[in-house]
Amino acid sequence: MDNRSLEEKKKIIYEFICDTRYVPMKQKELAVLLQVEKERRAELAQALEALLAEGKIQLSKRGRYSKAEAKMVTGVFTSHAKGFGFVSVEDQEEDIFIGEDDTKDAFLGDTVQVALKGKSGGKRQEGVIVQVLSHGITEVVGTFERSKSFGFVVPDNQRITRDIFIPLEYTKGAVTGHKVVAEMTDYGAGRKNPEGRITEILGHGNDPGADILSIVRAYQIPMEFPERVLNQAKRNAKPVSEADMQGRLDLRDEVCVTIDGEDAKDLDDAVSVRKEGENYILSVHIADVTNYVQENSALDWEAFLRGTSVYLVDRVIPMLPHSLSNGICSLNAGEDRLTLSCIMTVDPKGKIIDHTIGETVIRVTRRMSYTSVKKILEDRDEAECREYEELVPMFEEMDKLAGLLRRRRRKRGSIDFDFPESKILLDELGLPAEIRPYERNTATRIIEDFMLAANETVAADYYWQAQPFVYRVHEKPDAKRLHKLGLFLQNFGYSLRVGGDEVHPGEIQKLLDRLEGTPEEAMLSRLTLRAMQKAKYSTDCTGHFGLAADQYCHFTSPIRRYPDLQIHRIIKENLRGRLDVGRTEHYETILPQVAKHASETEQRADEAERETEKLKKVEYMEQHIGEIFEGVISGITQYGLYVELSNTVEGLVHVNSLEDDYYEYADDAYELRGQRSKKVYRLGDRVRIRVKGTDRLCRTIDFELALSTGE
Repeated sequence: MDNRSLEEKKKIIYEFICDTRYVPMKQKELAVLLQVEKERRAELAQALEALLAEGKIQLSKRGRYSKAEAKMVTGVFTSHAKGFGFVSVEDQEEDIFIGEDDTKDAFLGDTVQVALKGKSGGKRQEGVIVQVLSHGITEVVGTFERSKSFGFVVPDNQRITRDIFIPLEYTKGAVTGHKVVAEMTDYGAGRKNPEGRITEILGHGNDPGADILSIVRAYQIPMEFPERVLNQAKRNAKPVSEADMQGRLDLRDEVCVTIDGEDAKDLDDAVSVRKEGENYILSVHIADVTNYVQENSALDWEAFLRGTSVYLVDRVIPMLPHSLSNGICSLNAGEDRLTLSCIMTVDPKGKIIDHTIGETVIRVTRRMSYTSVKKILEDRDEAECREYEELVPMFEEMDKLAGLLRRRRRKRGSIDFDFPESKILLDELGLPAEIRPYERNTATRIIEDFMLAANETVAADYYWQAQPFVYRVHEKPDAKRLHKLGLFLQNFGYSLRVGGDEVHPGEIQKLLDRLEGTPEEAMLSRLTLRAMQKAKYSTDCTGHFGLAADQYCHFTSPIRRYPDLQIHRIIKENLRGRLDVGRTEHYETILPQVAKHASETEQRADEAERETEKLKKVEYMEQHIGEIFEGVISGITQYGLYVELSNTVEGLVHVNSLEDDYYEYADDAYELRGQRSKKVYRLGDRVRIRVKGTDRLCRTIDFELALSTGE
């Protein structure tokens, strides 16, 4: 070989190998035909190794090189507003990059066949879409625009890169500005736009609630219950009778309470704590929803379809009809209710040393709110303590017990990502009147600790019984992500101890403890969270990394989560001695699909909830354009600074708006540096910003810097 670059050598060799005049040949034969001198064959070997690594050529068992046969995979296509896209393949960590010229007119959500190419820059796998196998999106939600001879829908989803053409005869009377649902009739090819027909008008874009409804429909979240489901729920929602209570442990005389938010209506858990010698007896009572939702009934199939209740800023879309979720299945104070209970004995060190799981009947003593319990335990509010005088000693014991459980969990390495959630208050028109952080307090932590204890206890019980079950699993972080995070943390003077390719969850918690109270806490904590895998449902008990738990499940919310409902059935059949070979095989057959579908509907709900929050934050800041706020730099990129306000709203200060200097992004230190002034913007810096503008369609907020707080 001569003095050509490695890329030039690779090109020559690849074209030579691909030439059909030559059969597959060994390296020595290639060297002869390419006229490579003996002393330069190391360069040939280097180029061949690079081509093999990129997947462009292949090596047979006999040591012969030939053009690689394109490896085909199947996955789901996600388009990007800039034209390129990605294909996600099941059980494959990294998505496949699809260049703008290689998308073959695939539409967002399509299931496609992809031929793999080399890796871009040696990093990301690239591919070419060969064939669209099926379309995943059949409806598009957007804003209708009408012209003289046709209409079109501008999709709300920015990843749908082309407008949907609507012939006039299929506009259903929509006018410009209407939020609509368009059924896809043609997905378009080449320069031709996709086509559709209007099937539903959601209202004008400015109508109260139309914006949230558009998001609900875009995510295909079912809202209205079919008539037969409502009728069945109404028939089943009968008061608890003596016959219902037969064979159950009667705990109606036990003092127990529900503790929820003031506006909660589906109260599916009640708790009680008492001392027995030096030990605590913790009882967690969960509504026995399966008593009213029979397997394979219309109610059951509807609950499976929905998978979860969806909590949006202006509404709750329940998994079960209100006659059940807010009625007979809600643990209302003073009323007899059927429950499944996990009664745990906890020693003074916070270890659960014994437990019982059983069918029970309870009568809640008082309905409590997080606010009231906080006032009693944190604020020592005299009026509140008088109001609940007979319960105050139990709340104090609850606080002590929750602390013991929490410390024991932290000691084994459980991670606590404590990010402030947003509390968005709307006015009567559905407009955001106030946004503030929704902070955890003593009361919320007590319930979290008790529910975690019950979930873990139930999961361990059924794991050791080797019964079919649905677990909540959280896999260990990917080794590549961990090493990348570790290198990044070093820029800020932090380290993450990784043993081989693994990290103990306790090391993550130690890092979070060190970050607490620092300017970079929010950003580095979020980056650490992104390095984690997503939790999901599974029939295989692989453990929960974040909680440092060997076994974990979701047992405590059958009103709003289908996996909880499903495992309640298993528990009851097991308690009644009915989990025979036939029923075991039945559950082993259906549970993998239950786990998969529940994980998918959970993700759908999470995304819809995030989108509604982003939208309302944009609407809120629209009311404050031109106003000045103080915030903290929460992120830095080459195109600007992200600033988070105290109310959790985040916006971008674009680098082009920094007119006092030319700023360059230093990725090694995660800073923006002024070329002339040497001024530096760092994570955690407090700055004053002016609200510059908003974009409802993109759901983005633009800020510009006002005077620094230090000036």
